[in-house]
Amino acid sequence: MRFDFAHIAVPFRMQPGLHRLAAGTPQLTPLAPGSPLYTEKQRVFAAGASRFCEPGFDPTPAIKSIAAHATTTGLGGQFGPEAALELAFEEDLAVLDAASGTVPWLCVCVPSHWAPEDKLGQSLAAIHGPVADNAALLAATRGLTQLVGSGGHWERFVWTVTPASRYDQHPHRQARTPWPATADAETFAQQCYLRAERQTFLPVGQGTQQAVFTIRVMLQPLAQAVQTSPQAARLHDALASMSDAVVAYKNLAPARPLLLRWLATRMASGRP
Repeated sequence: MRFDFAHIAVPFRMQPGLHRLAAGTPQLTPLAPGSPLYTEKQRVFAAGASRFCEPGFDPTPAIKSIAAHATTTGLGGQFGPEAALELAFEEDLAVLDAASGTVPWLCVCVPSHWAPEDKLGQSLAAIHGPVADNAALLAATRGLTQLVGSGGHWERFVWTVTPASRYDQHPHRQARTPWPATADAETFAQQCYLRAERQTFLPVGQGTQQAVFTIRVMLQPLAQAVQTSPQAARLHDALASMSDAVVAYKNLAPARPLLLRWLATRMASGRP
């Protein structure tokens, strides 16, 4: 997993956090056949549970823009006319239509505790409705929708700590993994994972006001992800600064005290 701890904001805030990408920056990642992510995505794809489309919506322009981006960034061989989007790229995909302000199409195999079928046709405001401390997100919704629908390439990152080793965390397919049953901080952390998402917006163009929303899930054992004292300090301070509402929303309440204790030990190790 290539996740830069600089993307962890301190203090932690729920906010859009969009950054403009230079045109030509890759927004898709080849999916390695036989990898754990491939296996999980293939299972969902084979079950016919990956795609959702509003009646009457044509995803062809969006799919063409995905293919064009793959070609211009050197990934054209990953996705041809007969290829499945689900198995060509690590990213899950959705379309945001600025004209309607809704999400009319999704191609999602490994959601993070949300059900794609429940989000179909919803606005960003409705999608962000259940998020804790969501005032900044909701205030930015209209402007963000118009921004990404008018062109340009954008990027943001989100992250959490989880006890689940799987990528697919669809709430109707997977029960939540319980936190490790131990009071020892080292033993606890050794059974946790850093789960991060790189989310980007890719313009569709072709006379539309649409953008393709890409979601790349990155999953790594926490003890492998946190390699240095500065990384430990950044994660520690972000977790410590989360509001109780955010901690509850992310299901971190049982874990935060042990994680903070473990991270404090890593901070004190003095590793560069």
